[in-house]
This record gives sequence, structure tokens and C-alpha cells, in this order.
Amino acid sequence: MPGQMCWLPVLGAGEEKVLHLRNYPNEPWKPYTACSSYFVSDYTIPQGSKGWATYQRLIKNGWTIVPNAQAYSLQKSAKLELKV
Repeated sequence: MPGQMCWLPVLGAGEEKVLHLRNYPNEPWKPYTACSSYFVSDYTIPQGSKGWATYQRLIKNGWTIVPNAQAYSLQKSAKLELKV
């Protein structure tokens, strides 16, 4: 089953955003580098987007992109469900 992708900031990286992945909507987001089965090495382009090569492969395989606002709201609701 194809998963979901989102460009989210990384702690301590300022405003830089990198690709994050998850297989199911109830899972937490993980940086693409932590997903070895999906990871594709980045292009050697100065100031290129971190995860662009991985994004290109996954979008061709049916993965969907989730807007940032939706990713944050889904992540908050998932945390609330776990606390209950």
C-alpha cells in the first residue's frame, strides 16, 4: 500500500524542510533518511531539496503528498488518540 509524504522542518535546522514519510495515517512522520527501504540518495545539487530524489521515486509508485497544515493536524489528533 502506498504511503504518505510531507515536507516538514527538522529540529535545529532553521527553516529548512526535508521529506518525511509514513506508511499509514496513524503512524508518526519519519525523515526520509530513517526509511532505508524507500531512501534514494540525494542529488549533488548545491542547496537542493533534501529528499527530492526519494520524492520522485515514491510519487511514481503511488504515494501521496500531504500538505503541511494537514500533516500537523493529523499528527496532533494521533497523539490525542494515544493519550486516551
